[in-house]
Amino acid sequence: MGIHDIIEGKKQWRAHLARVKALPPDYQIVYKEIQRYLFKVGPVDLLDGPLLSGIVEFFEEGVVAGKGVLELIGDDVAAFCDDLIKDSPTHADIYQESIKESLARPESKD
Repeated sequence: MGIHDIIEGKKQWRAHLARVKALPPDYQIVYKEIQRYLFKVGPVDLLDGPLLSGIVEFFEEGVVAGKGVLELIGDDVAAFCDDLIKDSPTHADIYQESIKESLARPESKD
């Protein structure tokens, strides 16, 4: 990754954050909770993939439609997030797989 890629990535992230800040306060709070949850347990390609920007777009459409944020996602933020990433490999999945592989390998005796 070159310096140009880093700078471009920062520009995109700042633009993303500007979109989040343009949302109503209740949407911003829920977005931050979603972001926190996904950074903790989310998919491997979270920052490179379209998930976060897709959530902002979904929220923007909800604002335009005049809906409250909980009308869009329900009362359980974690369940909403889990449903979004159910088919995506997560860091936890990779870790669990590495443990299974290490337990499956016979130990070498020297």
